[in-house]
Amino acid sequence: MDDVNNIGVIDLFCGIGGLSQGFASEGFSILSGYDNDKSCKFAFEKNNDAVFHAVDITEVDGNDLNEEYGQKLKILVGCAPCQPFSSYSFKVKQKDEKKINLLYSFSRLVQETNPTIVSMENVPQLMDFNKSTVFMDFYEKLKELGYYVSYEIVFCPDYGIPQRRRRLVLLASKLGEISLIPKTHNQEDYVTVRDVIADLPPVSAGEFNEKDPLHRARQLSELNLKRIQNTKEGEGWKTWPKELLLECFKKPSGHSYGSVYGRMKWDEPSPTMTTQCTGLGNGRFGHPEQDRAITLREAARFQTFPDKYQFYEDSKTYNPSIICRQIGNAVPPKLGEVIAKSIKEHLKEYQLWQEKGLQKNN
Repeated sequence: MDDVNNIGVIDLFCGIGGLSQGFASEGFSILSGYDNDKSCKFAFEKNNDAVFHAVDITEVDGNDLNEEYGQKLKILVGCAPCQPFSSYSFKVKQKDEKKINLLYSFSRLVQETNPTIVSMENVPQLMDFNKSTVFMDFYEKLKELGYYVSYEIVFCPDYGIPQRRRRLVLLASKLGEISLIPKTHNQEDYVTVRDVIADLPPVSAGEFNEKDPLHRARQLSELNLKRIQNTKEGEGWKTWPKELLLECFKKPSGHSYGSVYGRMKWDEPSPTMTTQCTGLGNGRFGHPEQDRAITLREAARFQTFPDKYQFYEDSKTYNPSIICRQIGNAVPPKLGEVIAKSIKEHLKEYQLWQEKGLQKNN
C-alpha cells in the first residue's frame, strides 16, 4: 500500500464518519473529526481510528487543527449541516441563521490552516438558497486564497451509490486544477435496491433478526399495516381505497406528498436516505415486497456503510432513533471514496503520492 505518513485528513462536521470512512478506505490517514453531536463519538472513533472532538465548529481555532496536522500535507474536508438548505427548508420562512453561517466557519478555518486540499460536500440547493451568497462567498474566498476550485452536482448512482441522492461536491487545491474522477456507472448498470438488500433475511414490522440487531423494522399500527398491504411495489397512497387515505391526501395540496407511504422498486436505486428513513410515512421507504418500512441495516447499506461498521457500543447504548438519524445525516462512505480517489489521483499527478513516501509540502 502507498505510504501516506505525510498526509493528514481532518473532517469537519464529521458525524459518525461516513466521509472519513471513504478516505480511510483509500489509504488516507484520518487525524480527527469535529462535530457538536456527542452521540457520534463512538462510531467515528471506533471505525476510523481517529480522535473525535465534540465541539461547535464556530468555537474551533485554526491553531488547534495546525497542531494536529504537524508537518503533514493538510487535507481539510467537511459537510456543514444541510438542513437549512434542503428542499423542505425552502418552505420554512424562519431559517436557522447559526446553521447557515457554518459554511463561513469552514471558510475561516481554511484561512487559518492553509491546507493543500479542501473538499466540501452539501445539498445542491446550497447554490441557490434564496439567492443567498453563502456558497459563492465560500467559492470566492477559496479563489482569493490562491486555490484552483471545481464543483459539480453529483447524481450518486453514477458512482455506484444505490440511492437517488444528489450532492454538491467542491474540490480545491493549491497545486493546480482538480476535479472528480469520471463517472463509473450509467443507467444500465446502476446499483439497485435488489443488489443491496435482497440477500437479507425477511423480518416483519416490529421485529428484528436475532443475528443482526440493526436489521430491525419499526412497529406499524393496524391501519398502517393495512396501508402497506394495499401498496404495490413502486407505488404509494394514490392507489389505496378511500377508507385508508389520510385527510390531507384528500385535499388538492395532498398531491405534494406523493412519495410518502410508498414502496421502493426492486430494480432501481433507492430514494435518498433521510434522518427518518425507517418510518413508513416519511417517504418512499417501504420495502419492495415485505409489509414494513426498511430496517436500520437496509438504510445503512443504501448509504454504503459496510456491514462491519459499528454504530453503537453495546445494548445499553443501542438507540434505533439516534442510529437512524446518524445514518441519514451521514455522507455515504462510497461518495467519500470517490472524493478521496479524486484527490489521490491529483496528488499522484504532482508526485505527492508515491510508494516510497511523500514529499513534504507547505
